[in-house]
Amino acid sequence: MDQRYRLNSRPVADQRAVVQGPDYRITVLTEGLLRLERATDGVFEDRASAFAINRELPVPAFEVVETESHLEVLTDRLQLVYDRGPFSTSGLSVQVRGGVSTWHSVWRYGDHPADGDGNLGGTARTLDMVDGRLPLEPGVLSRGGYALIDDSRTLVLQEDGWVSPRSGEAQDLYLFAYGRDYRQALQALYALSGPQPLLPRWALGNWWSRYHRYSAGEYLGLLDRFADEGIPFSVAVLDMDWHLVDIDPQYGSGWTGYTWNTELFEDPPAFLRELHERGLKVTLNDHPADGVRAHEDAYPAMAKSMGIDPASERPVAFDVTDPDFLQAYFDVLHRPLEEQGVDFWWLDWQQGPHSRIAGIDPLWMLNHFHFLDSARDGRRPLTFSRYAGPGSHRYPVGFSGDTITTWASLDFQPEFTSTASNIGYGWWSHDIGGHMGGIKDDELATRWVQLGVFSPVNRLHSVLSPFTSKEPWQFGPQAQRAMTSALRLRHRLVPYLHTMNHRAAREGVPLVTPMYYEHPWAEEAYRARNQYAFGSQLMVAPITTPADRQLLLGAVTTWLPAGTWVDLFTDLVYDGGREMRLHRGPDVIPVLARAGAIVPLAADALPGNSTDNPAALEVLVVVGEDGAFELIEDDGIGPGDEPGRWAGTSLTFDQASGVLEVAPVRGNAGCVPDRRSWLLTFLAFGADTEPAVTVDGEPVAADTGQVGRRTTVRVEDVPVTATIRVSLGERPRLAANDVDARLFALLHQAQLEYLVKTRAHQAAIADAPLTTRLAQLQALELGRPLEAAIFELLLARPETG
Repeated sequence: MDQRYRLNSRPVADQRAVVQGPDYRITVLTEGLLRLERATDGVFEDRASAFAINRELPVPAFEVVETESHLEVLTDRLQLVYDRGPFSTSGLSVQVRGGVSTWHSVWRYGDHPADGDGNLGGTARTLDMVDGRLPLEPGVLSRGGYALIDDSRTLVLQEDGWVSPRSGEAQDLYLFAYGRDYRQALQALYALSGPQPLLPRWALGNWWSRYHRYSAGEYLGLLDRFADEGIPFSVAVLDMDWHLVDIDPQYGSGWTGYTWNTELFEDPPAFLRELHERGLKVTLNDHPADGVRAHEDAYPAMAKSMGIDPASERPVAFDVTDPDFLQAYFDVLHRPLEEQGVDFWWLDWQQGPHSRIAGIDPLWMLNHFHFLDSARDGRRPLTFSRYAGPGSHRYPVGFSGDTITTWASLDFQPEFTSTASNIGYGWWSHDIGGHMGGIKDDELATRWVQLGVFSPVNRLHSVLSPFTSKEPWQFGPQAQRAMTSALRLRHRLVPYLHTMNHRAAREGVPLVTPMYYEHPWAEEAYRARNQYAFGSQLMVAPITTPADRQLLLGAVTTWLPAGTWVDLFTDLVYDGGREMRLHRGPDVIPVLARAGAIVPLAADALPGNSTDNPAALEVLVVVGEDGAFELIEDDGIGPGDEPGRWAGTSLTFDQASGVLEVAPVRGNAGCVPDRRSWLLTFLAFGADTEPAVTVDGEPVAADTGQVGRRTTVRVEDVPVTATIRVSLGERPRLAANDVDARLFALLHQAQLEYLVKTRAHQAAIADAPLTTRLAQLQALELGRPLEAAIFELLLARPETG
């Protein structure tokens, strides 16, 4: 294979980490990760596998105790006991040490406890045709403290970059024994299986996708309409009708194709140039399973490359196990289209895990080799395909398949997305809005787009139907406004998202993580299945059920960990340490930032399609605690993590002095604009005095103001090498919630009897202790939805309720 198809790996473990007998080998990869092998012929596997590519890790401290009957291996995290025989329930066990009860934290080979092992799940190959929940494959995190990955049957990588199936019946197991130190378990996974790559920055904007028979003119006209509406997109997806579909039946179906339909796209290179000039990258759908038939433009060259006489019109079968076919597949089929302007490929493999050689999954092969191929010529690699098992995090972005358009499907997606991080898979892309089936429901579509904005990748999609398209103007005015606002926000979030992209690649922390990552011992964290951390600064609780028809509000039960939280959209302040029912109108979902949070955004309210490093930024700040954030930007070339490719701008807030500081850029200042304008926005904060602003220590006149419940400071045209300081005064405090006004708005909107509204309002604002008012409201028997909405406002911060 060409050099570019060789994955960098270090598959042979340091021999100092190995404990070995005639037919067993135990490798202490980390203090909490063991490789357990048994081979009756004494031949062990040292090649990289689809899952494990880096076994050469720093040797941890461990102790080996040998007795006549057993072998013990001890680290700070685990104790292995093995009788040196065939792996068995009685002969091989691992006790997780520290922090987990012995009742639930002993792994025994082959044992399946009746109450399960507490595995928190990983992800699944696809959501195709799934309406609601589906079982998940295991991840490497478990409430019981241990998790097992059986790598015995996955393919292995040869030194030349090609692959082969395993031979024999050797057992090859990886046991993660980190207790509830979930972050360290995930670090061990990435150390062994490779890190998440850095995505291109443009992949973090909005993607437009629709299964529709577009012409070039119709597609470009649609993009012009989006531009007129102020709705940005960074990726243009063309589903299968870009190629010939209606073909002579003698050649089979038109499902697979590599020849432009020139009736729809008269000049493909010109069309692709137009997309690029509008600031979009382009991906084409590829269903490769049917190979190459004689009607294709590329057939003669493809046939010759495979030793077939083109005059025979014999099909070139798809055979991903043949290296010659795979080389021609890239060089003959894909490279000419890429030279025309195709940026990456949507690999729509739906034919299962079997190939001509047992143990070689075509989906994994396509993901692996497409990703490596896409890194040529200094490009930042990207592919777009379904999940193919542990180790697939190395090949983003994931395509979760054809989603059913129902509330049940929406309700499962937040959990499905966050739980995938338990197997390191951090970049799912879903069919936002649903692909097929279901009914027209403006509220459902809106809530799905709002989820998409706070998902790893936001790609709108729909089935081949005139009724299911996801343009916001296809919905009612309220839904259109909410969707448009959400899609604009996604592009404004790119500076934050790209920093988290770097964090995921460097530090091994996916963008979306379940609540139990930070709170492994809190039962509430496990109940909050649809709630997640969105990067380091935000917590999201999507609304995934229909609104109450009387209140006209959606609601979600949300766990607020200890601390003080501010809603990013409503500026409502909450005390943490409890579960609450949060209510929102159709325009927003709960997105909360803890005191001390700092969130950088692109400042433009109506951005174009570009996701480049912006010349104007808005920074959202929540006072009340110290905070720090380093904005990371890069030049977009290659993997992006090399020295000299990226720049960092440190943003810090000191609560004691009330000073926000924007530090000079460090690193590659050439990849960011020379000068920047900053809008510094303090959420739920009303300044008693006008903030003082300095640039490099010199006072400057800044545009300060109060917008709703926010204080804003605008500093224009500042060199990125300068230091900006904004002083709010010592120990600034968040504003009290405007409870009375919010209560009136809630009741005014509610579709209820006027007498009920009046009584509820009088009880809520009475000059009486909060406990008395709550008791009176309960006595009115208002019904659970209205009572919960009123209680949210009164109890968000009880001292101001």
